[in-house]
Amino acid sequence: VQLQASGGGLVQTGDSLRLSCTASGRFSNYHMGWFRQAPGKEREFVARVHRSDGATSYADSVKGRFTISRSNMKNTVYLQMNNLKPEDTAVYYCAATTVVWSAAESTAEAYYYYWGQGTLVTVSS
Repeated sequence: VQLQASGGGLVQTGDSLRLSCTASGRFSNYHMGWFRQAPGKEREFVARVHRSDGATSYADSVKGRFTISRSNMKNTVYLQMNNLKPEDTAVYYCAATTVVWSAAESTAEAYYYYWGQGTLVTVSS
């Protein structure tokens, strides 16, 4: 599957953004995740959504502010980001995995096999 992320930009603290990631191939076969990499830091898990039943999970740092969703009809996964903070500044990547949803490694980037090119989100204070 090929992934194309979009929707990043420059916003102010407290603003909202919605990222999109459009996929080719058998999108519904994959659990989808969003990761981010801030300057000088390692890439980290942000959120994921189950391939079919709508289940989601989030990193503690974004819980209550970010919402991940998907449309298998549109082959697209979304990340709605509200109440953005300067520490959310990062390049955001969408990724796809077939690792079992309940597995401990299911939020580990090493187990996501396909990646989009990343979209930059900058939050100014």
